[in-house]
Amino acid sequence: CFPSLFPFSISPSDITLSVFTVTSKSMTVQWSDQTGASSYKITAIPKNSPERSVFAQFSGNTVMGSVNSLSPNTVYTMQLEAMDNTFNVLSPSIDQAYSKHSDSITVEFTQVSGATSYILRAESVIGDFFSETVVSSSPGTVMELQPFTEYKLSVMSVNSGGRSQPSYPIQAGTPKLNTTSPDDSTILVTWTPVEHAVLYTLCFIREGSSSRLKLNTTDTMVTFDDLESGTNYCIKGTAWDSEGRVGDDITVCQITVTVYWQLVQGAESYMVWTTNGQNCTSIGSSYCFIIPVECGQNQSVFVIAYNKAGASSPSEPADYITPCPPKNIWVEEPTAGNCSVVWDQVPLVEYYVAFIKRGDGMEESCNTTGTSCPFFCMCGYTYLTTVFPYNQAGSSPYSQVQNYTTPCCPDGVTVNLVSTETLEVMWSPVKGAELYETTAAQTDDTIHCNDTAPVCVLSDLRCNTVYSVTVTPCSDLRGCNRTCNPHTHETPCAPEIINMTQTEDSTYRVLFTNPNNPNTNYTITAIGRQDIHKCHARNNSCELTQLPCGSTYEVMAVATTTVGRSLPGFTKLL
Repeated sequence: CFPSLFPFSISPSDITLSVFTVTSKSMTVQWSDQTGASSYKITAIPKNSPERSVFAQFSGNTVMGSVNSLSPNTVYTMQLEAMDNTFNVLSPSIDQAYSKHSDSITVEFTQVSGATSYILRAESVIGDFFSETVVSSSPGTVMELQPFTEYKLSVMSVNSGGRSQPSYPIQAGTPKLNTTSPDDSTILVTWTPVEHAVLYTLCFIREGSSSRLKLNTTDTMVTFDDLESGTNYCIKGTAWDSEGRVGDDITVCQITVTVYWQLVQGAESYMVWTTNGQNCTSIGSSYCFIIPVECGQNQSVFVIAYNKAGASSPSEPADYITPCPPKNIWVEEPTAGNCSVVWDQVPLVEYYVAFIKRGDGMEESCNTTGTSCPFFCMCGYTYLTTVFPYNQAGSSPYSQVQNYTTPCCPDGVTVNLVSTETLEVMWSPVKGAELYETTAAQTDDTIHCNDTAPVCVLSDLRCNTVYSVTVTPCSDLRGCNRTCNPHTHETPCAPEIINMTQTEDSTYRVLFTNPNNPNTNYTITAIGRQDIHKCHARNNSCELTQLPCGSTYEVMAVATTTVGRSLPGFTKLL
């Protein structure tokens, strides 16, 4: 479709913008010259998805240019901006993108001069997923992706003038395991190579058994044979890098359905057919296996007997349906340590079995007819959770695995008064935290610090205010732990001297402001060249005595509360 074009008024003079040529993926526009412009920026903004805008930048002596990488059949609004030298920023380029975890892709890119940050853009190759992630440097990681999915990735640099043009996109996908059954006693597992992986570990689990078969390999294909027919097996795969760091688990399950019948006289062989076109055969036995089984489909199965005379009439059909896995599985933690694995309800299910595995190997399971299972979750550990629905036909096929990690709340948090307007917050580093956010409720939860260091200084605060300070541990992979308790501290105000009145030959009454709560002690100090005099009060005045005439003093006031001393107020000369 042709874009929507209109002129833009840019001070100090008008610039006209008009179309020159249009193709299905690009647009060329021309504009009038703007005095003083060092460059021009042309932005193509899709009408229905403005966040996917694309732009190109041209030198100040250019009056025609093209914007490429546009989508066909899309209405665009074209925007022209005249820019000076302070807004120039180069586009970076992607070196490589790889995925070690099933919900993230790491992107390595070239860093450019003048950029203050970068934006990683991810778009699903199939579907309408779109996200932008801000990172400070290379490499950066795009989170909250779907397993087994291909994404188109690009990077933009950012400075005070805005964003650069997106880099040339590359395609990358999250890891995937594939399973097939060549026969009823064999499972073949294959997977795509994982970037930087030097070793793979496969854990082979038979349904209902506590035994585990672990296999290490550098190959990307493994065959498991001599298996029991009609049994559900799950295979969990993990990749390791050269430094011994492990990626998250990826699990697939292979399930077969066993069809039984009564033997009939004269039959030499049998063939089983299903209404969705699957079949299996048997010679002399009363069962065979349908591999694989489609979940959520109400199917019928019937048996035909064969001998030298031909085929019998089909048996009466028998109905079966295998439940599908939940579409969404997630973990909720309403209070620290109290977690629940939660999932979407699945039709035609009699009960669910949820499995929870902690990073150190501890496992637990939960049978329920509901859609949640509670479990105790210690901070700093990674929990792998999955859910299998069951009915009379057995369990569902592979169900997604959800990873959950909660960084621990910091221990030994101390809040100290550095000055009237400044609090220093310190704590001990904790397990699972990669950085810490420090906020104060009285500053509308503004993030004062977002750093890896276990210390933060809150400045520009209001005096005579009790601040509720919270240190929140965060992880780039799993987000922040919002269950940590706040710590309170008060900031006393500095009193100011209003006036000083002589009451006797060597006595002066000092009147000062009383800005704090009633439980405050005030100290007035007069500092001379050779001596110091003080007086104390809990109200707003006190008397300095034994001041010899002809002397000069600098007088100041300080407040003391249970939380500490204020800064001295402004000095008055006496």
